[in-house]
Formats: sequence, structure tokens, C-alpha cells
Amino acid sequence: MKSEKSKRATASHHWHLAEDDLGVALTDLEYAVMRTYESFVRWQAECLAAVTGAVLTGQENALLHVIRMHDQPKTIKDLLHLTNRQDVPNVQYGLRKLLKMGFIEKQGSGRAGVYYEATAEGAKVCDDYAKLRKKLLLEGAKRYPAFRQHSHSAGAHLELLERLYESVTREAATFHRRG
Repeated sequence: MKSEKSKRATASHHWHLAEDDLGVALTDLEYAVMRTYESFVRWQAECLAAVTGAVLTGQENALLHVIRMHDQPKTIKDLLHLTNRQDVPNVQYGLRKLLKMGFIEKQGSGRAGVYYEATAEGAKVCDDYAKLRKKLLLEGAKRYPAFRQHSHSAGAHLELLERLYESVTREAATFHRRG
């Protein structure tokens, strides 16, 4: 049973996106995810800038690391799938920036035959990033004793949330396409 204080706190959260307890809980989670995402991409950009001096976005940093993942070349289709993105022009722009900086190289030709892989310089950047990440982020996480335990359940909840959003996105798409 909820305490009066808890009921008042929930009631004060009610607005057009949060009309009941479930709406409040989901909206609070959405705001936490939005703030976390923004902090995460700022962290990625700053950590990369610290090791390279390069001005890249967090998403471009993510592309570099996904390309380097398992030291296997990736197609643009692979990159879109692995990062759960659909914004092909923005991914292509990020790839052009990484190519220009010499962090990746493009091999093959034709739409399906083009692969991207990290150059020696790009691999060094990834390794330097990993070292600084370990020093700052992983050591920082150790200051929170329950972090490891909670990170597993948080990851599972985020995967569940991703599936929910993917499902309702398809449903919402039918509304504006009914014409």
C-alpha cells in the first residue's frame, strides 16, 4: 500500500504524458534515458577529443568503435543494424569524417560490396580511448558498490524498453500513413 507522501509525489507528476502511476513511472524512465543518452554522447565525444584532439560527435565515436569491433570490416548495413539507426545520410556523413581523419578506410565497390575497417591509426585511437575509458569511467564506476549488480538489470530493462519502442513505433507509423 502506498504512503500518503508517495501518493502526493505521484500526483504531482501527473501531466499530459503521465496521467496514472504507470504513465508517471514510464515518463520518469524516459527522462532518465534522455538525460543518460545526452551524458553518454557528451562523454564519448570528450573522451575521444582527449585522446585525439578530434572534434567528433558521440555517434561518430560509436561508429568508429563498432567498425573496430572484433577487427572485422563492416558494411553500412551492418553499422545501421548494430547501432539501431536508420538515418543513412547521417551515418554516411560520419563515415566521411572518419575517412577524412584517417581513422577508417573503405574497401570494395558498389552498394553491397563496400566495407569499412579501422586503419592502424584508427585502431590506436580506439586503444587510447579504451585506456582513458578504463581510467576514468570504469574506475569511476567502482565508486558505486552496487553498480555491477544494477547494471545487469538496467541493461535487461533497457533491452525490454527497446523492444517496446520498436513495437509501438511500427504501430504508430500506421496512424500517419492511413491517409
